[in-house]
Amino acid sequence: MSEPLRTRSLLPRKLRRRLPVRVRQNWKLLTTCVAFVAVLTLALGTERIRPYVTSASDTGADAVTVDLAGTTDLFDATAAHSIRLTFRDADYERMLDTYWKEGEKDYVEADLTVDGTTVPSVGIRLKGNSTLGGLTWKGESKPRQGGDAFPGGGAAPGGGGRPAPGAGQQQGQGQQQGQQPGQGQQPGRGGLPGGGMARTSLKAEEPETLPWLISFDEFVDGRRYQGHREVAVRVSGMGGGSTVLNEALSLSLLAGVGEAAQRYAYSSFTVNGRPTTARLLVEHPDEHFADQMDGTGVLYKSLASSSFTDQGDDQIDYQDDFKQITMQGSQDLQPVINLIKWVNSASDEEFDAHLADRVDVKSFARYVALQNLLLNFDDMSGPGKNYYLWYDLERKKFSVISWDHNLTFSGDAAQGPHDSGGLGMPGGMRMPEGVQAPEGAEPPGGVGLPGGVQPPDGADAGREGGAAERGRPGGMMSGHKLKERFLASDAFKGVYEDAYRTLYQQVYADGRATGSLAAITTVLKTVDGADATAVDADADRLRTLVQQRTESLRDNEMITGG
Repeated sequence: MSEPLRTRSLLPRKLRRRLPVRVRQNWKLLTTCVAFVAVLTLALGTERIRPYVTSASDTGADAVTVDLAGTTDLFDATAAHSIRLTFRDADYERMLDTYWKEGEKDYVEADLTVDGTTVPSVGIRLKGNSTLGGLTWKGESKPRQGGDAFPGGGAAPGGGGRPAPGAGQQQGQGQQQGQQPGQGQQPGRGGLPGGGMARTSLKAEEPETLPWLISFDEFVDGRRYQGHREVAVRVSGMGGGSTVLNEALSLSLLAGVGEAAQRYAYSSFTVNGRPTTARLLVEHPDEHFADQMDGTGVLYKSLASSSFTDQGDDQIDYQDDFKQITMQGSQDLQPVINLIKWVNSASDEEFDAHLADRVDVKSFARYVALQNLLLNFDDMSGPGKNYYLWYDLERKKFSVISWDHNLTFSGDAAQGPHDSGGLGMPGGMRMPEGVQAPEGAEPPGGVGLPGGVQPPDGADAGREGGAAERGRPGGMMSGHKLKERFLASDAFKGVYEDAYRTLYQQVYADGRATGSLAAITTVLKTVDGADATAVDADADRLRTLVQQRTESLRDNEMITGG
């Protein structure tokens, strides 16, 4: 019997012997792949590859492999919760070193116990932009880099690579030794309840005080806790004193009037056996949050660096503006790009006639009205660009979802329905010496710029529409074309004012704000690690501001229908 035919290799014998067996067995496939790549390089080497999703599917959520039930609803705001974290100090220091040198927020693997349920190998990372501006490690501030944010995403006034004067303490009046963040501030006209907009003093050596994002699936794919992928641990001192009562109250009020809002709860918080503190937990918008929305849609997060300006047709050019949260792989960013291009190019007549084809106008009017009522200068038009977009795939319309409320109830309690918000200046507080007001800055109503600080030419100090009519963003390092055009248009004045009147009655006139604050305070005092004295002080300041806001708007001619 003749021997079977053998394919003779074209490779020299000596070279064949030096190559691994698998390479020798598959050399034809490998050479074909190399040749194909070479052809692509020659033919398309100068072309930009644009990743587009062509599927019109309304699915795309990651597969959930395990969903831990726990013992108590994590966001039951009527109960006190408990969280314990344990991680290796060496891992934590590596994370800090990376953040210090590169500005990257890497995850640390940690073991978590939440309300008695142990969850091993969760991921935790630092969260925030301006919030971390006052962070120190080994007594030194983080070197300022070009992309560092102030506040919430803008450039620091005056620029440069040094921290702003007074960074790491409350502006205007240094925090006294032993004083809780926010103590000594007065609410009211131009005041911030519980601490103001200054950077919060944070020490890396005290991880129990830092802002964290807890991820249940960073190291275990597909794991959820009660449906949640992530949970945010909010930081104290940014407008809400040591208790963040302003954010909890805002979230309670948003949910109470039927708006899409993140759930929240107060919890004791212990890290590596260090002193226990009371912290505010907030639901982080993800697939589980999106599932609570009406209909089927896509959730997008606005980034602090977002400009909402037309940057062409390439989706890659919008990667610093929006992050797609849900339905990745089946949907893409194109609807957001289409909205941006249209808002920036439509004539006034076209904007008035066709905004309702692209945006849920009644929902948007409620969003804008609530930001004003809650004195939130850092909303979608604020320096942090804090909002999410929800795109309803059936109606083909956008809604705006409120996010990040730690600067609500800030500024002037007498701010009117058509007044622009701004950074409140507590009595006697001055901008640092030598700092110029940034271009486009607007002092909030009733608050003058500090002595020696000159406003830029043409700066407006009054109404939201004034900045929009000049084609320039309003507010300190802020602005949003959609909101500005909406408020400047007579076509939508009626729907906005109707929403404002209705929401004023629900939030303030009916006593909801005062009642919610009392209920939240009662629960917070039962949380292990809470300082009852600080809770009472923060609650008193916020209660006073709520009363002033209620009384200020009660006789407003728009509210009374005059």
